[in-house]
Amino acid sequence: MRFVKSCLLGVVALGLVGVAHAQTAIYGEFTAAKLSTPNTSWMYGPTVGLYHDSEHGLFATGLDVRGTFAGSGNAKGAYTNQTLDTLLGGVRLAVTPRVLPFKPYGEVLGGLGHLKVGQGSARTSSTKFAYQFVGGVDFTILPRVDWRMVELSYGRLAGLGDSFVPKTLSTGIVFRLP
Repeated sequence: MRFVKSCLLGVVALGLVGVAHAQTAIYGEFTAAKLSTPNTSWMYGPTVGLYHDSEHGLFATGLDVRGTFAGSGNAKGAYTNQTLDTLLGGVRLAVTPRVLPFKPYGEVLGGLGHLKVGQGSARTSSTKFAYQFVGGVDFTILPRVDWRMVELSYGRLAGLGDSFVPKTLSTGIVFRLP
């Protein structure tokens, strides 16, 4: 019985050590998105999200949930009713070197995407399964604040053919929670 209690205490202690090295953060980004479809303009808007990482030495693994809300206008700034909205979640892997303020990361995300493009009878609007491959670099500027220097993504909206392949470029701020 004493052995079982000792093992249970050890498991609880290891669990607490794992929690002590966990990191949760919220972030906001400015995102520019472009589709592979001809005659579509760049779309701009916010990306907001939350991630939770558990550190394992040099690497941190975790989960990320995010939403992107991009729309576009023409050259004169008029709204063209072209939008790309996504709600995605998935796994992430970050490299966390202690001696450098840089933290590169990669993610694989899946969820829902809503796309609206075109004008009049050539208009396409659909909500489908979407996925993205994301990579970026965060730079620590204050103890709990990072600048998301650059984030790139390549994705697809399933069921809409090869022409609707969104690519994004983002930058923003990450607030790591205590």
